Amino acid sequence: MTDVARIAQIARELGCPEPPDFALDFEALDARHGWIRALRGCEQDAEFHPEGDVWIHTRMVCQALCALDGWRALPPDERALVFGAALLHDVAKPETTRREGERVTARGHARRGEQTARLLLWRLGAPFAWREALCALVLHHQVPFFLLERDHPRRLLARISLRARCDHLALLAEADARGRTAHDVPRLLENIALFFEYARDEGCLRAPRGFASDHARFLYFQQKRDDPDQAPYEAPDRPEVTLLSGLPGAGKDHFVAQHGAGRPVISLDALRAELGVSPSDSQGKVVAAAREAAREHLRAGRAFVWNATNISRQQRAATISLCADYDARVQIVYLEVDEPTLRARNQARRSAVPDAVIDRLLRRWQPPDASEAHRVQIVAPRS
Repeated sequence: MTDVARIAQIARELGCPEPPDFALDFEALDARHGWIRALRGCEQDAEFHPEGDVWIHTRMVCQALCALDGWRALPPDERALVFGAALLHDVAKPETTRREGERVTARGHARRGEQTARLLLWRLGAPFAWREALCALVLHHQVPFFLLERDHPRRLLARISLRARCDHLALLAEADARGRTAHDVPRLLENIALFFEYARDEGCLRAPRGFASDHARFLYFQQKRDDPDQAPYEAPDRPEVTLLSGLPGAGKDHFVAQHGAGRPVISLDALRAELGVSPSDSQGKVVAAAREAAREHLRAGRAFVWNATNISRQQRAATISLCADYDARVQIVYLEVDEPTLRARNQARRSAVPDAVIDRLLRRWQPPDASEAHRVQIVAPRS
């Protein structure tokens, strides 16, 4: 099945309205998907959401999106992308909503929602780039409300643009604002318009922000440099570290065998076996041994491969920071397969990772993006 056909199939599964009338049948979606039904009765703070619970708000957001001329004018795959993000933008509120005195909060719902959307779309077989753009919209759906009030808005905008189109994000945010009856809706709409203009001025409204080089981009995010347009000096013949990333069974060992080119490999699986540490135990001793081996290679100026799951941005950051300290180039190779293949490969391994451990990893799963390294290579069935 082609990517276009796959996206069309997912659009139907998500109930994306189609021309010419763009009619939304939210009740049919409610009957089909338990994660939509779970939104019923999930309360929200009355100051920001006087319209009612998360189910009511989500329905109103989808209705508002379907009425926007800008959304209707998009190609079918982009309409499905933004509609899917609208449908999923608050999907994690049932598990993050808390009462704090008289207020209702849902801190972390955007981050958790990104992970929930990723898992759902992975299981539906969504193409990688389309899926990750949708997940980025879910993660950042509130940013246009307050970007210019944040510290370092330019950097945040640039990072967003590397994963999702800012014009798509503006459409989602407008629908989110119009899908509520709060007193501050006019202010939100004004801020969204400012976000749109700022992204256009920065040259990243419909495309990733440009940089003078991959090294300029790396230093801008890694060292938080002030000027994204500065072209920094890059020493020749620097060693390159290849950081593998992927769930157990994604094919990292096979990639090393095929493409390692004889470079030294720091394998956390091998270190676990050597040190007698189970995958379900504390990994502190294993990581410490791996980092010391990395320092030896970096001090010697040797290229090497770091073979580990590196499944979250936080996990990757420590190793990337270490490599940056030694002025090495960093390449991330991310590998992914569908869930049945992943589970079957893992069970066929000599030391299979327990399913419970894989399930925990799936809750922290964050594929890499271009803000993390000099180069990111995606090896996935639909990449």
